[in-house]
Amino acid sequence: MLKDLAADRHAQVDTRRRNLGALLRRVHLGGAASRVELADWLGVNRSTVMALTADLAAAGLVREVPATTSGRAGRPSFVVRPESEAVHVLAFDIAVDRLVAARVDLGGTVSARLEATRARAGADLDAVVSVLADFGRALHHDAPPTSVCVGIGASYCGMIRPGDGMVRFGPDLGWVDQAFGAELARRLDLGLPVLVGNEAHLGAMAEHRRGAGVGAQNLIYLHGDVGVGGGIIVGGDLLDGDGGYGSEVGHMLVNPYRGRPCGCGSRGCLEAEVGERALLDEAGRPADHRGREAVRAVVVAAEQGDAAAREALRRIGDWLGIGVANLINLFNPGVVIFGGTLREVFPGTAAQQVRNRIAANVLPVSRDKAHLRVSALGYDATLIGAAELAFTPLLTNPLAPRP
Repeated sequence: MLKDLAADRHAQVDTRRRNLGALLRRVHLGGAASRVELADWLGVNRSTVMALTADLAAAGLVREVPATTSGRAGRPSFVVRPESEAVHVLAFDIAVDRLVAARVDLGGTVSARLEATRARAGADLDAVVSVLADFGRALHHDAPPTSVCVGIGASYCGMIRPGDGMVRFGPDLGWVDQAFGAELARRLDLGLPVLVGNEAHLGAMAEHRRGAGVGAQNLIYLHGDVGVGGGIIVGGDLLDGDGGYGSEVGHMLVNPYRGRPCGCGSRGCLEAEVGERALLDEAGRPADHRGREAVRAVVVAAEQGDAAAREALRRIGDWLGIGVANLINLFNPGVVIFGGTLREVFPGTAAQQVRNRIAANVLPVSRDKAHLRVSALGYDATLIGAAELAFTPLLTNPLAPRP
């Protein structure tokens, strides 16, 4: 009997914790909502929502405020909104040639950010961590005195071991088994772990929650930088594989016979055929031309009628189309999102080549479902994904003791 009572009590506590997290997640991602809307969304009655809101308000996480307008006479209606001034996270985005740090408030607003260039100079763990730690401490120091840092998240352009933020493999700059997460946490010295994720995985998460993939339960996010990364959402959850290294679509083999060499050691990978260097080589750009601006210059040149640039985008678009066609046949997504530099490359000539490949090579039942979109979050998708990763512990258990 006592065991049954204890089990019932545990179940009630667990249900309350999940409902608190769900309500806070709803206003964090969707903004202010009325009690009626929250009750309908959670599938509970209004008195339950009232109690949950009171608990979150007492913890300083939400506030009930009058709606801006109700359009009706009588008592004003109230909405529950996130208490953005109460908590924040630190988010970091580590790409091949740039470093970005931001303070992101509850509700998703980027309230401050700092950026620096990153030299493409090999295994540079100490240099990267030094810059990011300085940025993080400055952002933390400048936060409002009433705001508490509840998490730290980082997006890295490589394969990340879940749990400890170890970079197992970063092919573009030769990072192998670099203890990035632990070292950044040590240098920041904020009493919080640094949660680290693959940039494309986090970009997919961000687009799914806040961008072009909102409402889609199955989507593929393709992130262009020096190479191509992928994030796949299946049934609303990230497909990360048995060891956390899944969705490496950039290393899908698309050109096995005359393929370009890839940084992973293979040849003919998708990222080798459609990445930065492939586009710039096809367009006849010098070897010292690289980066976002160089990619954008090719796109602009094509729009202005440059024949070499147009042909480069056509060829890149065809290889990209082969990769996308394979992914649609495999995963039957509702949305395919092009982010990073692919957000620049995809529209226009490349888009037509991708659509041609889909029309020719994708099964009709899947072809009719997939919508092609560019990232709604732009180059910030990976940074926003890092912030969402940092908010995960708070949204899982809002009333847990804070550091």
